[in-house]
Amino acid sequence: MPPPFSDTTADLLARVWRDTGDAPLPADSVASLCTLDPVPLASRTATAELALASVAAVTVAAGLDPGSIDPRRVAVAYRSDRYLLVDGTPPPVWAPLSGFWESGDGWVRTHGNYPHHARALRRALGLSGSAGAEAVTRRMSTLSTDEAVGLISAAGGLAVAVRHEDPEADRAQRAAPLLDIAVAGPEGGRTKDRRTSSPAVSARAPLAGLRVLDLTRVIAGPVCTRTLALLGADVLRLDPPQLPELPWQHLDTGHGKRTARLDARSPELHALLKSADAVVLGYRPASLDRLGLSPDALVEQHPGLLVAQLSAWGPDHPERAGFDSLVQAESGIAMIEGDDGRPGALPAQALDHSSGYLLAAALTRLLRARDGRSRIVRTSLRRVAAELLGMPRTTAAVRAPEIDASAHLARFDVDGTPIVTAAPALPGLRFEAPHAWGTDAPRW
Repeated sequence: MPPPFSDTTADLLARVWRDTGDAPLPADSVASLCTLDPVPLASRTATAELALASVAAVTVAAGLDPGSIDPRRVAVAYRSDRYLLVDGTPPPVWAPLSGFWESGDGWVRTHGNYPHHARALRRALGLSGSAGAEAVTRRMSTLSTDEAVGLISAAGGLAVAVRHEDPEADRAQRAAPLLDIAVAGPEGGRTKDRRTSSPAVSARAPLAGLRVLDLTRVIAGPVCTRTLALLGADVLRLDPPQLPELPWQHLDTGHGKRTARLDARSPELHALLKSADAVVLGYRPASLDRLGLSPDALVEQHPGLLVAQLSAWGPDHPERAGFDSLVQAESGIAMIEGDDGRPGALPAQALDHSSGYLLAAALTRLLRARDGRSRIVRTSLRRVAAELLGMPRTTAAVRAPEIDASAHLARFDVDGTPIVTAAPALPGLRFEAPHAWGTDAPRW
């Protein structure tokens, strides 16, 4: 059993606090964390410490007591996909073509949860449209890792080589802030179109009355915007009509938000941005650039807007799409967590969840201390992976503890369908049922 508290958690919380503002970290925050049990997320890397520091960062940013964090609730929230039930049935969290495949000279990690990525993978490997895991296994064994990744990537699929960690690359990543914040626009920028604090602001809803536009999907971005919604913000998620989200995935992270479908080229989008206080971006940076929705373009067109950008691989790889599992594989985490030369995985999609909570911490601090100037805050799954790889770890085999999740689950009815979801990790907040994906009007 690890000690009840790790200096690693306090160090990471302090660094996040320095990255996101000038005010000192409240002195009692670390003392409060010292009273907590470990987060029950067993791994060789410091997943438990990363999770606790990430949740603590947004808890403190919201003015809440980090000593009230329940480590078991954090673990359940980070593994929320394992507890989700839709009409009494767990959803297919991992599609058949998402996983590790042994190539002729190593391992390949693919992601095929979205149908268009699965189609691209089959096409790249010369397989039929109905080919399953066995066919992929046979085909992968005939290819080198680089050949397989090259073919799949060229066809628009998602695959990476499973690699060992590269300490030099990770040190270079850690040379940059975990949350990179840049001020944009002159001091005293336009504020007349921005909302003042709502009368509904309270200790439990410090962001009440503020508007956040959510242009994200999958896990990390939606976790960020769900957190802002739980803290009182009016959050509107927008998705392209031609690119459906996996319905269960939205139910897992959609609490407290409205959800609509709107083309990114629509004038309605900029009308919404004009009266937004913040926007969270989770699509590939290059795709956003092509749509005129880069952070720089947004703050130029909408002075005073706060922009948060999350990507898989960071600013040096604007064209690359990615997911938590792929970043784990390419960064070396999968090989650290595996056994007998086979890759493994973290006990949760911790890069996603931690990125979401960390970005929410930065935005919460910025929204609560607005001065009328735009700011751009960026992080990436790869940057969070480098942070995790720089934390203390064990080489011993680990065993996942049993968690009684019953106290940390919520039951809702969504359009006549009963669902069970994990409670978000922040302590003591009420949260509303997620809306069915894309069923709200695109308006504030």
